[in-house]
Amino acid sequence: MLCPDRLGTPLSETATRVLLLGAGELGREMVSSFHRFGVEVHAADNYANAPALQLAHGSHLVDLSDHAALVDLVRRVRPDVVVPECDAASISALKEIEESGLAAVVPTAHAIELTVEREGIRRAASEELGLPTSRYAFASTFEEYEVAVGQMGYPCVVKPVRGSAGRGHMILRSEEDVERAWELAQEVGGRVIVERFVNFDCEMTMLTVRSIDPETEKPATWFCEPIGHVQRGGDLIESWQPLAMSERALDNARSVAARITNYLGGQGLFGVELFVAGDDVYFSGVSPRPHDTGMVTLATQRLSQFDLHARAILGLPIDVTLTSPGSCSVIHAAGDSERVSYTGIAAALSYPEVDLRFFGKPQAYPRRRMGVALATGESTEEARSASSAAVRAIEVRLGDDASACG
Repeated sequence: MLCPDRLGTPLSETATRVLLLGAGELGREMVSSFHRFGVEVHAADNYANAPALQLAHGSHLVDLSDHAALVDLVRRVRPDVVVPECDAASISALKEIEESGLAAVVPTAHAIELTVEREGIRRAASEELGLPTSRYAFASTFEEYEVAVGQMGYPCVVKPVRGSAGRGHMILRSEEDVERAWELAQEVGGRVIVERFVNFDCEMTMLTVRSIDPETEKPATWFCEPIGHVQRGGDLIESWQPLAMSERALDNARSVAARITNYLGGQGLFGVELFVAGDDVYFSGVSPRPHDTGMVTLATQRLSQFDLHARAILGLPIDVTLTSPGSCSVIHAAGDSERVSYTGIAAALSYPEVDLRFFGKPQAYPRRRMGVALATGESTEEARSASSAAVRAIEVRLGDDASACG
């Protein structure tokens, strides 16, 4: 990917240059991780003052889905590496950038193409790799969708093929839910996947790092401790690390994660999403970049998921050491406004071992993630209690209330 023995100086002829495509909260943390190595970071998104644009050496407003605009941006910035941090980037542009040698694409353009939609990666996982998954069927029309629901039976889950963060997801428990689930998925748009509901104990994320082992100079894989998480209505509520699970289930989770990330190839950190049912593990999805649930690693690991992604890309040594059990609880907005402020900060920070991260998003809308409360403790239960209490202490003020004092 890059030569780890040479890192340049930002804003100079020797600069090691990275271009982030997507400038949200995950991109913001990536900027900080690259900055620590003196990497010159450029970030691009389609709206002004996005979180990572506020910190990057170079900030660029561009329609990431526009092939010509994205290739032109890469030609102007001349990055060594292009790092997609969202699903919006034009796949055809990423392929041209990679194939023409304009820049390396993390992890690879092919991996981004496979994971940007659920169909490609699900078929690869189930039909090519033989990984355990729930039963599934795809549908492009309402008629095909009704047939798929009939094949899966109740309960089943409907998701847009393209989309993330739980948007458009719904569990169908009876025929009464069929039309509403289709309408919800079509708010995101396009083809859908209908999955037989897995009666799982918990959802988890296995953060998996692929890079070059400095000792062997060969590709190697590292696993962070498993992360548990709770979503409600498609929104992430909290995540914690480590997730308690049996040794057999953990071995199965690592095996699934290794197989899917080796299949995708390239270097970087992957968020592998799994269902755990006893000792059995089912593949759900994979993100070829830092994961929403992995924000907890800012508190729990010696190197966060963002530091690990940066190190893997730069070809530097990897360390997945867990230093403390911890939890991350999400601060959501309740309404729409371009005027946002926060109160209750001192009260939130009064809880033991709590820290806060506000993303600096310039606009709020209902259920938008605006920040997180991080906590560590003697146990994950202790940390979860503290982080959730801290979130309850925070008030996201909107509109005229945003200017009020006290």
